[in-house]
Amino acid sequence: MPLSLPERPIILTGDRPTGPLHLGHYVGSLRNRVALQSTHQQFLLLADAQALTDHMHDPAKVSRSILEIATDYLAVGIDPDSTTICLQSHLPALADLTLLYANVVTVARLERNPTIKDEIQARGFGRDIPAGFLCYPVAQAADITAFKATIVPVGEDQAPLIEQTNEIVRRINRQAGADVLPEAQALIPSVGRLPGIDGKAKMSKSQGNTIPLSATEDQIRDAVRRMFTDPLHIRAADPGRIEGNVVFTYLDAFDDDHAVVADLKDRYVSGGLGDSVVKKRLEDVLQAVVAPIRARRAALAHDPGHILEVIRRGTERARAITDTTQRDVRRALGLFTLH
Repeated sequence: MPLSLPERPIILTGDRPTGPLHLGHYVGSLRNRVALQSTHQQFLLLADAQALTDHMHDPAKVSRSILEIATDYLAVGIDPDSTTICLQSHLPALADLTLLYANVVTVARLERNPTIKDEIQARGFGRDIPAGFLCYPVAQAADITAFKATIVPVGEDQAPLIEQTNEIVRRINRQAGADVLPEAQALIPSVGRLPGIDGKAKMSKSQGNTIPLSATEDQIRDAVRRMFTDPLHIRAADPGRIEGNVVFTYLDAFDDDHAVVADLKDRYVSGGLGDSVVKKRLEDVLQAVVAPIRARRAALAHDPGHILEVIRRGTERARAITDTTQRDVRRALGLFTLH
């Protein structure tokens, strides 16, 4: 029997609650989620269980961050009536599917996953890899398939995880003799990963090189002033480089006046334009982006009960969907069920 798909494509995305969201999240995913929620059936997963794979030493931090991130969602414009915001650890079907899928994936395949290999190296695990971390691709496959999502917004470096999800889907469908689960497509944003303000490869909460969505005017001003530019551009008259210049990377990501940015680039490369002028432009742009988010966030923070209710309602809605998928998969595989 062919798989029946909904009229509106299903998107699953989310974040690990390990600290406040920042401008890297905004440009990489949050503003796209706001745009897509009117045309797609969107689920936003607060991935607290996944966060424990490398934060088990500080579970209180994960718990504290749940309401913070949900507040960020609402502050940037996520509508809980259009997008379902749900808590991963309170969806038991996800854990059951993870255990089920773990039986069709080898340790060798998990260790070959490029994303996992890079993350293991970045965290310095060596061979002391938490089993939960190694099995993260399996858990993500459970998340995606439980919602029968066909679109998953990820960075380019995360694309191998979607391919591994599809390998599991094909294995389950082949064993069931029917298309029980759909394959998913990675939706990679046009703007690449935003670098940290220090010029390092990515903006990361753990490296302290981020600009949070709740940043004050002074924090934004200070962050822009400290931004990495061209170390050889010592005087305004010197020709400067655009490549690797964090200020221009941020202008490309946030400044809607592309003509002005193009003019700044031409003048910078030719010589005669100081870093202070370019940074002032970026500061003005970022202040305009963050100010309304910060204001909405401050208003939402006065009513944490409302945020909690949004998560509770969304999780109840998500549980009904994921429980149904779990039963469908178990029945298709001929597994015993009491329901």
